[in-house]
Amino acid sequence: MTVRFSARLLALTLVVPVLLPAQGGYKEPPPAIAAMLDARPTPSLSLSPRRDWFVLQERKGLLPSISEVAEPHLKLAGSRINPKTNGSAGTGGSIAMSLQRVRDRSLVPVRVPTGGRLGGPQWAPSGDRFVFTQTTDAGIALYHADTTGAVKQLVGPRINGTPGGGCSWLDSGTKLLCALVPDGRGPAPVRNDTPTGPSTQESAGRAAPAPTYQDLLRDQTDEQLFDHYFTRQWAVVGIDGSITPWGPAGIITNVNPSPDGQWFLVNVVQKPYSYQYPWSRFPSRTEIWTAGGTLHKVLKNQTRIEITPTARGSVLPGPRAWRWRTDAPATLMWIEALDGGDPKQDVPKRDRILAQDAPFTAEPVTFAETEWRAGGITWGRADLALMSESWPETRMTRTWIINPSNPSAAPRKLWERSTDDRYGNPGSPMMMQTPDGRSLLHFSRDGRSLWLTGAGSSPEGDRPFLDRLDLRTLQTTRLWQSQAPYYESIVAALDADRGTWLTRRESQDEPANYWQRDLVLRRAPIQLTDAPDPAPAFAGVSKERLTYTRADGVVLSGTLYLPPGYDRGRDGPLPTLFWVYPSEFATADAASQVTGSPYRFTRPGGASHLFLLTQGYAVFDNPTFPIVAKDGGESNDTYVEQLELSAKAAIDTLVAMGVTNRDLVAVGGHSYGAFTTANLLAHTRLFKAGLARSGAYNRTLTPFGFQSERRTYWEAQEVYLRMSPFNYAHQLKDPILFIHGADDNNQGTFPIQSERMYAAVKGNGGTARLVMLPSESHGYSARESVGHAIAEMSEWLDRYLKPKAMVP
Repeated sequence: MTVRFSARLLALTLVVPVLLPAQGGYKEPPPAIAAMLDARPTPSLSLSPRRDWFVLQERKGLLPSISEVAEPHLKLAGSRINPKTNGSAGTGGSIAMSLQRVRDRSLVPVRVPTGGRLGGPQWAPSGDRFVFTQTTDAGIALYHADTTGAVKQLVGPRINGTPGGGCSWLDSGTKLLCALVPDGRGPAPVRNDTPTGPSTQESAGRAAPAPTYQDLLRDQTDEQLFDHYFTRQWAVVGIDGSITPWGPAGIITNVNPSPDGQWFLVNVVQKPYSYQYPWSRFPSRTEIWTAGGTLHKVLKNQTRIEITPTARGSVLPGPRAWRWRTDAPATLMWIEALDGGDPKQDVPKRDRILAQDAPFTAEPVTFAETEWRAGGITWGRADLALMSESWPETRMTRTWIINPSNPSAAPRKLWERSTDDRYGNPGSPMMMQTPDGRSLLHFSRDGRSLWLTGAGSSPEGDRPFLDRLDLRTLQTTRLWQSQAPYYESIVAALDADRGTWLTRRESQDEPANYWQRDLVLRRAPIQLTDAPDPAPAFAGVSKERLTYTRADGVVLSGTLYLPPGYDRGRDGPLPTLFWVYPSEFATADAASQVTGSPYRFTRPGGASHLFLLTQGYAVFDNPTFPIVAKDGGESNDTYVEQLELSAKAAIDTLVAMGVTNRDLVAVGGHSYGAFTTANLLAHTRLFKAGLARSGAYNRTLTPFGFQSERRTYWEAQEVYLRMSPFNYAHQLKDPILFIHGADDNNQGTFPIQSERMYAAVKGNGGTARLVMLPSESHGYSARESVGHAIAEMSEWLDRYLKPKAMVP
């Protein structure tokens, strides 16, 4: 086959690689990529509740160093804890803040403390002040700032930042409830390297299917460390600097005040702890406390781990999902299954929603009963709220308009649709925040309408919209919709009745910025921010949205990126990388719907595959690989066959366009995309190389389900075995690069997955390379790790794909 590839482009991008030995140091990516990784990051923005101020947060760099990522941490009950700070392990945060007034774009400096990492901001409902944290080796401190830029410390470095802790506003802006490290806490338990006995677990005949959680407790020392770091003393913190302890110390999470602030819904974690589940699944007590921090009522005393069956639509029997009614002073709502939580039961109603007013001594009343599983209630006012229900087995959902003041009144059906149907999605109602911080439906001033916003998915791609819903007729009026060549979405209402809205607009060439739109007077939009292009070197990349059809009639789509300076007629076919991630669908019609928009502003970040565009590669990004349920079966019953159908259709399309040819196509993916990559190389010869990052390749190691698969290994052994590329490693004839974070804590993707898959390919004579990134989790964070991963991907394709373009 004759292959043309521009000598000009090759001269710019082809570097004969010398792959370092397995124990070499960190590699640097090509200079053009390194420059983008080291560029000054664009500030992030946080909008005030009154929509009149932004907080601009500046980061030190796009990526932390490996020394920061590799800081010692403890793995306790599904969480990673930094013992120095008594907070979650991590490197996120900013180094500086400033305020920008929305009206005139004037800037006000915020005099933040020096050193450490800044977290937040967390705006008060009043919108004229916010709090933020400073994390140093001494701990986590809390600061207050107002819109003059003045800053003062409220709490020294004793905030307990472990999951379930932190701070939240209790009112419009005068006090917060914060989790603190208890006074007088002693030193942390010290692990004895000499074993004192075995770690023992026992099953008593009760089925307990457990996903493959990671970072779990291992022994009694871990239990003691968990108690030490997760125990917190809650306290009321005033903006005047006062600190008043609230309630007893304990592992107390999910402290949620009633709208009137007089009652608190509290979760208290209790023993026995589990070595198979994270702390969020531990036994616990759900309680109501008074405003003074004393126990008022125990709602549920869970004394052991409760296991939800894996079947779709299953829930635990008994009360669940306690919530406050946000449009009432203190009304507790919860759900109970009417079918015992078993979706196989044939019953007229699945769930009931109950309500109980303070002081929670009267019998609860039935608020509603649902034919499907009850979802949430979006509260609005005394006579109107929106209630949802869904049925996972059929992927259907309904939304009802209900009258909370008259629960016996017949509800009005607002919507019923498939959750797979993106084209038919009517959007979501706009919400408003009350001065005391409650979130309620945003009604028009006359109370007759709601506003809806949505993605606006269509055969032309996503076109966000704003609709007005008439609550009498239930008809919608389209007020506005994003138009080419922009992708623009509604952020918030500035004055909905007068037609002024805050939007976020971007295009292929313009970074995302905030704009003010007047939909009544139809004035030209006003630009409110001016974010620069974070990677100008990427500006020459072209982008095109493609739609095509696979052999069984399912319509597919994807985004084709072409490198700067490429001319199809002059330069000929390009080496091309497919970056894939499949999705499951119930019907072919749903799978055929187009996703995404051709008008998004795209710049690569982290270890993005899009960086390879600077090296002369074309990238077909996220070509849809739908896995569709067929003939009454499950989607995954024909997973491998449908992968091949989708891959062939995509390759045929690009070859027909002249962008590439069949000898110049590689495939890659991350996580489930890596799993897909290995399957495509094991079952087809369509691709000449593969890049598989942080994947799982042996599904017998995730025996209680994965992705949308709810059957266990013992219920669908043939499916699990057929979908596991590990079982077909002997068929993998094209070179594959495995990259994995050596400290991956994602459910199901243990590092051993890549280690064993590499060994299987190697043992069967295949061509493979394994790169384990020290101290990295499922996604790669450190500048050194990200640079190394990109360098490895670039070198692998340079070695096994790009030279084919030189064939005369």
